Amino acid sequence: MIAETVCSAVSAAGLGIAAVTAYRKRFLAAARIAAYSLVPVGLVMTGVVGWLADTALSPTAWAGFVVLGGAWLLFMTTRAVERRGGGTRKERKAARAAQREAVAPAASAPSLGPAARPAARPATTPRATGSGDDFSDIEAILKKHGI
Repeated sequence: MIAETVCSAVSAAGLGIAAVTAYRKRFLAAARIAAYSLVPVGLVMTGVVGWLADTALSPTAWAGFVVLGGAWLLFMTTRAVERRGGGTRKERKAARAAQREAVAPAASAPSLGPAARPAARPATTPRATGSGDDFSDIEAILKKHGI
């Protein structure tokens, strides 16, 4: 009962302010103020204010909001952990095994990192004519990388 009275008073005050604003020839602002001031009366007439008053004073409703908040928190936490961890234990184990198999045990050091031993310059050999000429550059590159 008191909520309806307060909403009606707020709406009446807002409509009064809108009338003063319209008197000052600011019709667009007056229309906007009138629209905002009619919202509380509309909420009272639809019954939303009564429902909110009943919900705000109900411990069961507050417990329900707490349960919904906890469910949302659990859902967001599990999504964050799943994105960070990479899924289930079986998926992580399979990914580690695939990663170990992807790199050969005797692979050379990465080209950007510090070399374990200085790379030897390939010996310059006179180029042979014919088909050997095509592969000499490739052989030099392979020797440079220790392959």
